[in-house]
Amino acid sequence: KKPNNNPDSLASTNGSNQGLSLELKGDSDSGTAGGLQTVYFGFDSSNLDSSSQDTLRANAEFLKSNASVDVQVEGHCDERGGIQYNLALGERRAKAVRDYLVAQGVAAKRVTVISYGKEKPTAFGHDESAWSKNRRANFVVTAK
Repeated sequence: KKPNNNPDSLASTNGSNQGLSLELKGDSDSGTAGGLQTVYFGFDSSNLDSSSQDTLRANAEFLKSNASVDVQVEGHCDERGGIQYNLALGERRAKAVRDYLVAQGVAAKRVTVISYGKEKPTAFGHDESAWSKNRRANFVVTAK
């Protein structure tokens, strides 16, 4: 792997980062938020399925092992539905993730939430393949 010369980046081969890139303003969608991983949702749902819960347990462990890292959870939706509806759904998704992390022992003050509704897709297309990638909550590092 090519070394990262960005001064806002922390890549460590020892400690709890496990050699992963952890950048200020880095995000889980692009793999620059350390060990934090994006979680995905079903259509029109903010329920955390067992796969999402497994991912969030690992994310909680990462955050507990990296006490200086604060995050913003961004709630996202697919392109279907109105703007206001999707903003509210994205908010419910982000809050479900935050609440789960807090229940796992992460301090609530370290996790903020925001919803982007359908405004920031990661996949473009008009089918389930694209939609399933956009129904997500990702993590952005706000402090490290």
